[in-house]
Amino acid sequence: NGRFLAIEYNFTEIGIELNKLPKNKAQRIEELANTLAPILEMSAGSIQHTLLNVPDSAKYTVLVKRAGESMTKKIEAAHAEKKLREISLRSVPGRVYPSNNLASQIIGFMREDYIGKEGIEFAFETVLAGTANGEKGSTVVLSIDINVQYILEQIAARTMNETKAESVMFMAMDPRSGEILGAASLPGFDLNNLATRQTENETFKPLIWAYEPGSVFKIFSMASLLEAGAVTGNVSFYCNGRYERITGRGERWSITCLNPHGRVSPREIIIHSCNVGIAQASEYIEQHNFYNLLNNFGFGSKVNLVDDLYENPGNLRPVAEWSNRTRATMAIGQEVSVSAIQVLKAASAIANDGVMVSPRLVSRIISANGTVQNYRESGERREILSPETARSIRSYMTGVTTSIGTGFRAKVDDLSLAVKTGTAEYSQPGTKGYSKDDYVASCIALLPADSPSLVLYQVIMKPRGETFGGRIAAPAIREAAEALIDYLGIPRGKNPQVTHSGSVNIPGVDVPVIGKNVPNFSGYPKRAILPLLLRDDITIEIRGEGWVRRQYPPPGTPVTSGMVIALELE
Repeated sequence: NGRFLAIEYNFTEIGIELNKLPKNKAQRIEELANTLAPILEMSAGSIQHTLLNVPDSAKYTVLVKRAGESMTKKIEAAHAEKKLREISLRSVPGRVYPSNNLASQIIGFMREDYIGKEGIEFAFETVLAGTANGEKGSTVVLSIDINVQYILEQIAARTMNETKAESVMFMAMDPRSGEILGAASLPGFDLNNLATRQTENETFKPLIWAYEPGSVFKIFSMASLLEAGAVTGNVSFYCNGRYERITGRGERWSITCLNPHGRVSPREIIIHSCNVGIAQASEYIEQHNFYNLLNNFGFGSKVNLVDDLYENPGNLRPVAEWSNRTRATMAIGQEVSVSAIQVLKAASAIANDGVMVSPRLVSRIISANGTVQNYRESGERREILSPETARSIRSYMTGVTTSIGTGFRAKVDDLSLAVKTGTAEYSQPGTKGYSKDDYVASCIALLPADSPSLVLYQVIMKPRGETFGGRIAAPAIREAAEALIDYLGIPRGKNPQVTHSGSVNIPGVDVPVIGKNVPNFSGYPKRAILPLLLRDDITIEIRGEGWVRRQYPPPGTPVTSGMVIALELE
């Protein structure tokens, strides 16, 4: 929606030309250190130590990488007085990230050598730099709606704080187009203060983390069973709280439910998240057929969200590697690992009456001359389920928000949601066992249930205290749905219908005056600032459409010849 997440900006670097120092440089370095200390807001001793320890072969060294306007002015004044002749001011490229922490792992960042690292900055390094075609750099437009992103990150942060979780992922996708509207991945980091970041928080977790999904996976297991004709909506199974089998070698294994559910149909298996019921149902499908149907959802394969970004394909083991219990265990969402992006992709098939659509994070690329190129215009779109199967699963999922369902805390008044909750034991890396203390809690929702235009999916890694997805993830789904239904204009029972004559009066607007200091441009429409483009003493960069919401440098900054003023419009 036109809001800039990464802006190119020329910063001022303060350095020293070492070849300009006299042969007896120690005395001059001491003089420079004493003069520079109050300007650079550093101790004279630290400056002196830095300069005395520079290799003799070096011709230049950096003292301040990104100098502020005030610091730069003081150096310029000293130059005018013939002082600090060895000190130079250089214009260097860099990035300003207007939203700081927001979508940090998606955006990525620029290293000190001006090369992109992680996220879009890394994946589109040559496109952004212009080295891909030998021209000026292009603009990469994401599918992310920054307002949706903000809502998801705020809710994810509260969830993480309340559950004392290690991390939280929260995603929103339009299943019709595959466009990812928001993808919170916490903890993140401040893109404008990289020194405080932790390396493990740099990568985009929804793409690279693989985990056992737990009972959310039952919607895909049940869809496979229905699609294969292994079961129908009219059959029933008996849950006494325990599903137990003994192998030919006398080994005993079991799958349990917290409470016996009695006789359950496929609908009730989803509503109550009955492990025993779906384990019994899995007996009715041949192993290779079950594997192929799950693989057709995309599990065990990369989504190929963005070229050059690493993806974890998860793990859907071939039948040859299955044990006697794998089919039943996989049906409940264990012995299979997935990424959050894979779950979104698979859910699109249930939302779209059987048609699976690949998720999209990049919308288009705009070249420096204005040419627009859609990114992956022909993404994967194929029918993997019959419309009847997809609609049946959505129908079952609507019962999850009723008073007897595991996801009743996700219920939204005046709108039907198709929901599934999940709680999975956390598999311990390098072992075949599970942690006794760590779990993965989750909840997915398709809304509106009859014709979904939004998929919400939250994953909580290693919560402390309460661990059930229906109790800690479902409330976050409800909160996000309440906020996004109105923002995205999804019809609901209590949405008011507004009419307007279609006639508006537009008053004239004054052009902002730029004097000695940069004015406050906030609120000015684009047409009011266009005349400023004619000035030849400064450069005005206008980004976006609408009205000015952010600017750089800030109001009150002294105006200098050749300075660049960046205005971000919404």
